[in-house]
Amino acid sequence: RTKPLLEKIQPSFFETTVAMAFDYFEKEKVDIAVIEVGLGGRLDSTNVIHPLVSLITNIGLDHTDLLGETLQKIAYEKAGIIKPGVPVVISERQDEICNVFIQKAEIEYSPLVFASDRYRLAENVLDGEGMYDVYAGDKIVFRNLKSQLKGLYQKKNIPGVLLVVDQLIEFGFNISEKDVREGIAGVVTLTKLKGRWQKLSDKPLIICDTGHNEDGIREVVKQIHSTPHQKLHIVWGTVNDKDLTKVLALLPTEASYYFCEAKIPRALPAVELETRARRAGLNGRIIQDVNNAILAAKAAASPDDLIFVGGSTFVVAEIENL
Repeated sequence: RTKPLLEKIQPSFFETTVAMAFDYFEKEKVDIAVIEVGLGGRLDSTNVIHPLVSLITNIGLDHTDLLGETLQKIAYEKAGIIKPGVPVVISERQDEICNVFIQKAEIEYSPLVFASDRYRLAENVLDGEGMYDVYAGDKIVFRNLKSQLKGLYQKKNIPGVLLVVDQLIEFGFNISEKDVREGIAGVVTLTKLKGRWQKLSDKPLIICDTGHNEDGIREVVKQIHSTPHQKLHIVWGTVNDKDLTKVLALLPTEASYYFCEAKIPRALPAVELETRARRAGLNGRIIQDVNNAILAAKAAASPDDLIFVGGSTFVVAEIENL
C-alpha cells in the first residue's frame, strides 16, 4: 500500500518502521502507546506526535557525534519532545542540566516535575533482588515494590514511571496500585525486554547487560562489585564509534577478559579492543565470536565465579538462547 510513497521519499529504515507502528496503533485503536525516541528527540521521527505526557530519563554522554559533546547539548535535543501545554516528567534532577528542561518547559507553558523530587526508592536489603520501598517525602507509598528488572539503576527509572502514572490518573485513567505493582513486577514478561541485568545461569552466575556508555557502565560496575562472587570474568565487545577511553578506565582491572566482536560492520575488531584495553590495564584473551567467548569464560570459571557479558547492545543481542 505504501511502497510507491516509500520509493518516492526514500525514508530511513527507522522512519519507515515508526510510520508502520503508528499506522498499526491507529488501526488497533490502542488505549495507550508508549513511544520511545530513536535518537535524541528534537529531530527524531517519533517526535511528530502530540503526547498526553512527555517523560525524559537521566542524561548521559552518548551519541555525541550527533547530539553534541556536552550534557547541556544532549539535554537540549532531549528537551525537543516537550510540547506546548503538555506535562513533562524528568526522572532525575541533574543539577548541571535541569535548567535546560525548566527553560524549555517555560517557553512551551508545559507543567514540569522532577520525579526524583517526588519519589525516592530504598532497596529492601532483606531481598536484594529488585525489591524496593518507595517514599514520597517521609511517607511510604509502596512497600516491597518488586521489579522484574534487577539493575540497581532502576531506582532512577521507576520514580519517572510512577509520576507518569500519577499524571495519567489525573487525566482520568483507572490505574490501581495493583496495576502498578503487577506492571513493574512483570515488565520483562509483558514487554519481552531483554538484556537489562539479566541472569542467564547460576553456578557460575552469568549476567548480561546492554549498558554501553560511560554512565551505563558506571552503574553496571557498581552492581558487579555488589554481587557476591569469587573470580570475575568479563566477556566484552563494543562498537567502533564510541569513546572507549573513559569506559575502559571504569572496568575492573582484576577481571579476566574475553574480547569479542559482534557480527556487524560497526563492531570494533576484537584485536584492536584488546590492544586498547591492555593499555588501560585490562588483560585477557581474544575470542572474536560472542558465544565462543562465553563458552571460554564458562570453561575457565568455578561455580562461585561471576561471568559478565556486555559492552554493547549488539554483543548481548548475539547471545544464544537469550
